[in-house]
Amino acid sequence: MNHPSPYEPPRSAITPTKAGEFGEVKIFSAQGRLGRVRYIGYSVGMGLLVNLVMLLVGGLAGFVERGGGEDHTMGLLAGGMILVVALAALVISFLLTIQRLHDFNASGWWSILILLPLANLVLYLILLIMPGTQGPNRFGNPPSPNTLGVILLALIVPLIMVIGIIAAIAIPAYMDYTKRAQEATSNSVPGATK
Repeated sequence: MNHPSPYEPPRSAITPTKAGEFGEVKIFSAQGRLGRVRYIGYSVGMGLLVNLVMLLVGGLAGFVERGGGEDHTMGLLAGGMILVVALAALVISFLLTIQRLHDFNASGWWSILILLPLANLVLYLILLIMPGTQGPNRFGNPPSPNTLGVILLALIVPLIMVIGIIAAIAIPAYMDYTKRAQEATSNSVPGATK
């Protein structure tokens, strides 16, 4: 008779990850997992790229339309291109959100909350705060470690926020300083002694 030892550690159906065994990163897929930093980095990178494309298309359409004429074909074409880019960005945003939800073992169907006002803010907060599952889960192996490029992309947003806060404090203080300096110089009379 082969009785299990009461001192034997419990066993699970999930096999532990071997060193160096990570899931493959697939941006254009709803399969797999995506960590927090990579989610932020890819979202920021996609946002920058979409804004750049929209700026170029809109600027080009405005430049061509300025040439005059009643034909607004270029404007309609630019509007169509901007719509296609925005829809592609929405689809990629859904895919990234699904993978991020998979990282902490949640269903990808929660990504539908992106479309609901206020619920999308709660979802984004959860996506940024919730840590991923250690080791494999039902959606696959953990995501690979972050590269330097992903980390730098993820740091762009906080860096811009810090620069914006510093500018919001420093610019009014500098304007006040120059105003007081101008008032002090205009009030002083040259050559007068006390």
